[in-house]
Amino acid sequence: MSAAAEGERLTVTLPDSVRQRVVEIASEALGKLPAAEIPAPLKPFAKFAPPKRVKAAAVPMAAALESDGAFRARVAERVREAAPDLAESLFAGVVPAAADPHEVAAVAYVLRPQGWTGIVKDALEAVAQGARAAAGEAAEGAVARLSAEAAELRETARAASEALRVAQEESRREGDQLRRKVRQLEADMRRAQAAARAAETALETERAAAGAAASAAEAELRRLRTRLAAAESALEMARRSARSGRSEGDMRLRLLLDTISGSVKGLERELALPPTEARPADSVTASAPDTVVPADMSMQGRAKDDPALLDQMLTLPMVHLVVDGYNVTKSGYPTLSLAEQRVRLVGGLAALAARTGAEVTCVFDGAALDGPVRLTQPRGVRVLFSAPGEIADELIRRLVAAEPAGRPVVVVSSDREVAEGVRRSGARPVPASMLLNRLARS
Repeated sequence: MSAAAEGERLTVTLPDSVRQRVVEIASEALGKLPAAEIPAPLKPFAKFAPPKRVKAAAVPMAAALESDGAFRARVAERVREAAPDLAESLFAGVVPAAADPHEVAAVAYVLRPQGWTGIVKDALEAVAQGARAAAGEAAEGAVARLSAEAAELRETARAASEALRVAQEESRREGDQLRRKVRQLEADMRRAQAAARAAETALETERAAAGAAASAAEAELRRLRTRLAAAESALEMARRSARSGRSEGDMRLRLLLDTISGSVKGLERELALPPTEARPADSVTASAPDTVVPADMSMQGRAKDDPALLDQMLTLPMVHLVVDGYNVTKSGYPTLSLAEQRVRLVGGLAALAARTGAEVTCVFDGAALDGPVRLTQPRGVRVLFSAPGEIADELIRRLVAAEPAGRPVVVVSSDREVAEGVRRSGARPVPASMLLNRLARS
């Protein structure tokens, strides 16, 4: 390993899979080293079996590889003996096309040939691409499977709906038939009543004429009354039959409704859709406060506005409040340090979120800080820093674009370009002074 290669420093973090492979290589070499060449922190693990060494001594072996050049050189010798072809290719600056990127990254990290950091970064990129491809294939398979299940459930629901429609049509036809029978019986009853009245009139006339005619009329009257009683009985039976038919139709309709309800519950169980608390803003790529290096951003707010308007907007259902952090703090707290500005603004936003129930996202410019930001995110406030190469304005626009059409989004910024950009995307811009007045009133 050349002096130039020794001076190179890896600026990315090894993923767990590559780090695990590095530890396995060191563990295999550790078991073959003389006791005198083993670093003191690793001597207690030298007699362990390789798998046990990997588990028990992973951290001290990784530290020894990074800090102890002599130990790393001895491990490198064992690697060159175990994989001479790969080692020669890496020292020649050539990465074999068919080589496993995990193995390439681990071996290059141990051997450290000229340009080894670039080889490790390229291999890590290949590892990440492979992971993304595998995840994409798994997602496509899941989507296809769920689509097929949804199609099957839709067909089941369509069949149930068709069965319900047929049953309703049958019930309607039966009801029509019963109504026609009732109308016929009612007509028969009216005719019988009319005949009875005529018979009674004839009876009275015949009684005055002669006793014999009266007896005949009485017999006819009894006969007519018998027919009337039979008609009334038939009418009552028809009414009872109509009521029974209606109850049977209601029973069938209820049974069909219960069947559809069971199908819907089965559909819910089959889809097994889990509850979610995710929001569109969570899908926007940004940097967490303790992993980025935000830069200072100097902006001044414009004229103050009435905070009552902000209160009205925050009462809208599912409203999302997006705050241009430094644009607000440098207008309201210019004498404080950037860290104190962030803490004061985020604390005020947490209280506002607790009172209004609105979703709140605070965005800071993350372009040029020289160290991680230690900022505790309070409940109800999402704190994001723009990634390197991106300013906070661009992250705000991406947050607004991620929201579905129709959702109320309020963006707090006195930057004219930010206000115009989010307005075109459907959001409502308000000046920083409005939020500052609202926080001061609290």
